[in-house]
Amino acid sequence: MISKQLISPKSIVVVGGSEDIHKPGGAILENLLSTHFKGDIYVVNPKASGEIRGCRTFLTIDGIPEVDLAILAIPARFCVDTVENLCYKKNCGAIIIISAGFAEDSEEGAEYERRIVEMTNDVGASLIGPNCVGVITPAYTGVFTKPIPSLSPMGIDLVSGSGATIVFILELAMQLGLKFASIFSVGNSAQIGVEDMLEYFDESYVHGKSSPVKMLYIESINAPQKFLKHAYSLYRKGARVVAIKSGYSEAGSRAASSHTGAMASPDKAVSALFRKAGVIRCYSRAELVTTAAILMFNAVKGRKMAIITHAGGPAVMLTDILSSNNIEIPNLVGEKADALLKELYPGSSVSNPIDFLATGTADQLGKIIDACEHDFDVDSMAVIFGNPGLVSSDEAYDKILEKQKVCKKPIFPILTSIVNAKDAIEDFRDKGGITFPEEVIFGACFSKILNVPEPILCNEHPPVDKEKIRNIIDNSDNGYLTPEKTQEILDAAGINRVKELVVSTYPEALKAAREIGWPLVMKVVGPVHKSDVGGVSLNISDEHTLEREYNRMMRVEDCVGVLLQPMVSGTQLFVGAKREDKFGHLVMCGLGGIYIEVLKDISYGISPISTVEAEEMIHHLRSYKLIKGVRGQEGVNEAMFNETIRRVSALCNCAPEIFEMDINPIMGSQKGVTAVDARIRIEK
Repeated sequence: MISKQLISPKSIVVVGGSEDIHKPGGAILENLLSTHFKGDIYVVNPKASGEIRGCRTFLTIDGIPEVDLAILAIPARFCVDTVENLCYKKNCGAIIIISAGFAEDSEEGAEYERRIVEMTNDVGASLIGPNCVGVITPAYTGVFTKPIPSLSPMGIDLVSGSGATIVFILELAMQLGLKFASIFSVGNSAQIGVEDMLEYFDESYVHGKSSPVKMLYIESINAPQKFLKHAYSLYRKGARVVAIKSGYSEAGSRAASSHTGAMASPDKAVSALFRKAGVIRCYSRAELVTTAAILMFNAVKGRKMAIITHAGGPAVMLTDILSSNNIEIPNLVGEKADALLKELYPGSSVSNPIDFLATGTADQLGKIIDACEHDFDVDSMAVIFGNPGLVSSDEAYDKILEKQKVCKKPIFPILTSIVNAKDAIEDFRDKGGITFPEEVIFGACFSKILNVPEPILCNEHPPVDKEKIRNIIDNSDNGYLTPEKTQEILDAAGINRVKELVVSTYPEALKAAREIGWPLVMKVVGPVHKSDVGGVSLNISDEHTLEREYNRMMRVEDCVGVLLQPMVSGTQLFVGAKREDKFGHLVMCGLGGIYIEVLKDISYGISPISTVEAEEMIHHLRSYKLIKGVRGQEGVNEAMFNETIRRVSALCNCAPEIFEMDINPIMGSQKGVTAVDARIRIEK
């Protein structure tokens, strides 16, 4: 719950405040005073009374008047009683706990945290932290750290689960000239976490008046559906969310009994969640702040960029990174190009990159920008302008600022001389400009933004027989379903499959073979990984081979029977699902058979999966050309493959007890998509 006292308090008490600016309490007091908080500031310090730095100071919390916001910089063991007093005696509507020593430290600390959350919830107060660096809003600067960035209502909203990281992000961001609307370090997120801040940003968002970019550093996502709801809503309203989710490597592999379980992971679920919500995922601080900075410019309307430079090397490197990510650098030719070339010094080039040489002037730069704005079919401009140390860059930088104010197409300044033109770049930023120091990082982030698919939430599933599915699940024990029950569930979900018969004697096998018809496939029933134990035989075409393979399979360890099905040809595909804690089901697709282990070319999506999402999953596969059909090889019916993915999603929605599910292989052709083998494991 985000209270008005947290956002815009009229009074603040710093518990643990002091004269010592090298301690958190003293630094918080210093920051509040130096940024001219307009309300009343009180201090609680058991070793002082009267005043500290002009603020009324009390020996205990009992002496202070009622207060809107309390910032605690005292040992964890003293926080519980302090919060109790604030909540029930001082009508305090918001509490920020800087202190560490809570759930992140010990069981005793976790109990402190639990009791504090219970009290703040009881009175409807907001709690930030504990174990955080604080909060900055337009009303106050309640942090103990530096630097303090410039604030603007149309700056960036920043939320971080890590205190130190937020400082490092700010340092990088300020070097680019970014301004901020608000900053929240949520620490342990005992009451308010990243998802709650997104909810607040969403519900208070007014397009054109609210921060257009939300920058997140996330260590854990505790409410994925809440995150999805509000991130998606912000996207639809016109804001963008850029996020790092740390801890994406799988330090220890989890035990998994299926291909799906082995390939799925919480981090795959995070990536799928972000994609579904329209969140741009980044993996470093530099990538995070650069991506956010690009989003602060006019929106890019298309994929054609003009690169304007007086240094060939950086322009080539930028061209390389953009072109490799499907951003077009169109060749500029014709009368307009010839006319522009005449305005430049001999040796210049306007083919794109537009190179106006190291001797080029600010006036020439202005004419190039005008031509790109009015005469050339481009959607944006990148201006690479460095300084070899011989002349001033001020005129050129002022020209960029001037053109940014009048041009509809965004102009991205890549000002590379962070030493030779240091003062000029700082002046550019002081005048409101945003700069990028390195062209390849800029190009990678620019491409990332343009390549994020349009998010679409799924509101409908294909129809399935819910009553039959629930009956099977409710009457089954945990573990893998029998082949017979698996077949029934596939049928109830409307997933096309081959006819299958399970036998436990050779006469039954012979009868089944005659019913199915030759050629057929035999598979051992019992072992999970059939191929690993020699439990699959293909192209069985006569009774002699049938008897031999039946007898062999029945000798396989853990075998309880043999499954027979017709031999089906086509491209081997795979669809699976894995339940991920809190996220729901992660649905996957790719090439099937042995390719799933060899290529590991898998697309992921969070259920429910829409038609558009399933299409993107298929097209995202590196092996998509094989699915489409290549060199005369028959392709796969993509519409039916798409429907199979969505029906697996619908099945998981109907039966959340499904823990792991593999349909592998699925044989795909232009005529149809048919499941050949499937395993379903339930955990209630």
